[in-house]
Amino acid sequence: MTLQLRKAERRKAKLRIGLGGASGSGKTYSALLLANGLAPWDKIAVIDTENGSAELYSHLGDYNVVTVTDDYAPERYIEAVKACEAAGMEVIIIDSITHEWDGKGGCLELVEKITQASTSKNSYTSWAKITPRHQAFIDSILQSKAHIITTVRKKQDYDMSKDDRGKTVITKVGMKEVTRDGFEYELTLSFNLAQNNLATVSKDRTNLFMNQPEFIISQETGKKLREWSESGAEPIPSTSAQSLPPSVPAQKTLPVQAAPTTPTKKTCPNCKIEHTGQYATCYNCYMMKRNGITPKAPEPTPNDDTPPFP
Repeated sequence: MTLQLRKAERRKAKLRIGLGGASGSGKTYSALLLANGLAPWDKIAVIDTENGSAELYSHLGDYNVVTVTDDYAPERYIEAVKACEAAGMEVIIIDSITHEWDGKGGCLELVEKITQASTSKNSYTSWAKITPRHQAFIDSILQSKAHIITTVRKKQDYDMSKDDRGKTVITKVGMKEVTRDGFEYELTLSFNLAQNNLATVSKDRTNLFMNQPEFIISQETGKKLREWSESGAEPIPSTSAQSLPPSVPAQKTLPVQAAPTTPTKKTCPNCKIEHTGQYATCYNCYMMKRNGITPKAPEPTPNDDTPPFP
């Protein structure tokens, strides 16, 4: 396809909204109110991984719930998103994305299992198998035809450094989202919720809330965002979409299965490991460079019994 140069034009867009906060900050409740400003209750679905917390607010309206328990592999999330889309949902709340990263069957646990099963015990090689699965989950959010609201847990983060006497000093450096670094880059806007339920924004491509005082998220917040998302010209039809890997077998709560496809592989020029990301450099090497670490290929392990990435 021939590339074309054209004037930039504001177009209608589906929103990708993040809500982050510690336990008790009001993530689920705020997400529901925000969603109701974007769509009527019967067009809202919650993918609930928080032990049924979404249904505690069923008095608000007749919204829908898909419960995901026990296995939080990326494919389970993808399948839940597809089920909501097939049902005609206009807003999908993923509450929360933390379990896909740090829950039972999530990415960290998957990497640990693959690493322990190999003779090399090389977690770097294990990530080459899990990163494409995590990226497929991210792509399912970015490519959805619905507005997506994600919640994410936050926990206290620490920094270790040396003082002038060479002694290790541990310092609190704020709250850190419990998901893979860089997720906020994918969002239209990101709200931070404090323990008093007041919200601020750390990223806002709409410019509706940036540099504004703290506020309580309500339906009016969603209505402002809906008006913004529906302004502008019609979106340009997509000519291609990145394929998703085969989904896990469907279960009663997740009736839709994604069609099996074969991702296009690339070889990272730094670590020489195959991946299916958008760019030549794999995500691991990209994050290492961001943190000032020079990526390099792992030591060869001819006796590694880890099966090759399909």
